[in-house]
Amino acid sequence: MKKRWASIFLMLLLSMSLILAGCSGQTASKTDGSAEGEQAAGSGEGKPVEIDFWYALGGKNGKVIEEMVKEFNATHKNIVVKPAYQGDYYQNHAKVLSAVAAGNQPDVTMVEIASVGAFADAKVLEDLTPYTQGVEKKYIPGLMGNSYWKDKLYAIPFNRSTPLLYVNRDMLKAANLDPSGPKTWDELVKYARALTKKEGDKTKTYGFSTPIDIWFYEALVFQNGGNILSEDGKKLTINNEAGKAPLKLWSDMVKEGIMKNPPGEKYNAWDVAKQDFLNKQVGMIFTSTGDLQTLKSSASFDVGAAFLPAAKSYGVPTGGANLVMLAKSSDEEKKAAWEFIKWMSDTPQTIKWSLASGYMPVTTEAVQSPEMQEAYKKDPNLKVAVDQLEYAKPRPMVPGYKELQEIIMSELQRAMLGQATVDEALETAVKKAQKTLKK
Repeated sequence: MKKRWASIFLMLLLSMSLILAGCSGQTASKTDGSAEGEQAAGSGEGKPVEIDFWYALGGKNGKVIEEMVKEFNATHKNIVVKPAYQGDYYQNHAKVLSAVAAGNQPDVTMVEIASVGAFADAKVLEDLTPYTQGVEKKYIPGLMGNSYWKDKLYAIPFNRSTPLLYVNRDMLKAANLDPSGPKTWDELVKYARALTKKEGDKTKTYGFSTPIDIWFYEALVFQNGGNILSEDGKKLTINNEAGKAPLKLWSDMVKEGIMKNPPGEKYNAWDVAKQDFLNKQVGMIFTSTGDLQTLKSSASFDVGAAFLPAAKSYGVPTGGANLVMLAKSSDEEKKAAWEFIKWMSDTPQTIKWSLASGYMPVTTEAVQSPEMQEAYKKDPNLKVAVDQLEYAKPRPMVPGYKELQEIIMSELQRAMLGQATVDEALETAVKKAQKTLKK
């Protein structure tokens, strides 16, 4: 399945480069798109401009997005935004690329932050600089690392996150452990041992679980002082101690029987880990900031959020998705699209979004607002991701990283399943990576 998605992405990327090269003249006139006020968007005939917005969050968070769009439409009579859920990030990305190639793309969509470079490099995205006129300065600096490609602004933060450690505080208290959770890798192992419960040969409760996902792996590599790619983005730099340490930690915990490796690929594994946590079959998990409100509202126990435990230091990649404008939209649609992007990410909306979802607010003003400060006092869990930004790094976003992360995850899983040693898995990943990064 991973190879299939990677092949689809590469074929579409190549086809887009040819198609968009011939269409570049259609989108040249856009310096007048500053969109200062609502009159910047609207048809010359007085009819509202209709734009399509494709998003990639389902469930409770998807419903919140639909409500936000309704509010925008009600307060912007000259614009009609038509929202459409397109599945998870992987599915949405594939559909956007297919739609661009077919000429029926949306005007605004979510793009997972590590893929912004690939989309921008393929000339799928519109440079937002002529529209923003400096408004980008209001966003939290730590969230802007994945908004630029080749010094141009292509994406605005929206549903942004960091990975967090979630703990069942009731379970930790019963085991005489600090309910705030482990602070280091050694403590993570210690806590996982104490929380693991067996009945005969069967494990009733695992101490810890995490999807073997690139996002969490990046975090643990950063914590060991490493990087995923070389500074020039041309080499995979994980076949070293910093890259091996996370895989050794996880595989050793699985072998000891204190960590569950959730079955399934990509977000299916995430769903298994979260459900095991809610069912009290796992005491601690790694998952996203964006899962906070859903876990809290669904759990029958006290849910705690904490920094990912540290190795040499704390460290996490930022995550989530940004809002982008599609380059092939008309000038009129682009002006309307910018009004929508600006509104969705503005302080009042990002406060509502954060409180409803658990994702981070994206403006500095929002974090400092009375509403968020009061919310942080009532539920300190909400502030953990914001505080963790002090140790955050942007995700790699060279054009080939979308395919490269599939290679890395595949090799991580091989090691976790005992099909390769840690050294063999990372050596293979580096060899395959060089072919991908040279394309």
